[in-house]
Amino acid sequence: MSKSFNVKINNTIDFEISNGDVSSLDVLQTSEGKYHILQNNKSFKAVITEADFNKKYYQVKVNNNIYNVNISNELDVLIKKLGLSAGTVKQVDFIKAPMPGLILEMNIEVGQDVKENDTLFILEAMKMENSITSPRDGIIKSISAKTGDAVEKNQLLIEFE
Repeated sequence: MSKSFNVKINNTIDFEISNGDVSSLDVLQTSEGKYHILQNNKSFKAVITEADFNKKYYQVKVNNNIYNVNISNELDVLIKKLGLSAGTVKQVDFIKAPMPGLILEMNIEVGQDVKENDTLFILEAMKMENSITSPRDGIIKSISAKTGDAVEKNQLLIEFE
């Protein structure tokens, strides 16, 4: 089975390349990140100037021309076709009480900007204090509980904009 990759250059040129295409290239690594390429009897000098393996992004300088290259494999293409996206902002729109308990402290107010992992409130349950943190960056749209309120499991407590 031949693997294929979707390659996008400078966000304008889009094409597919297979493992066979890559294997047929006449490439010689001259040093770390530097390559000599022969293609159709033409010589090219290529240098990888930036690389982010996790984001599948590379900046390549070929004969003094700089190209921004994004590479997607078959799974990345499928995820995009399904309308999903890997590694994007979490889309949590509300927080419900994870267990019954008592709100000891509410650290936020409506309209406040919060960052991921900021403590939103303290919930006392089973004689333990639980810090409930923000699952994402966002703005607080509404708060349906206050300090001293007893809450039930799955009760809506906070909504994000």
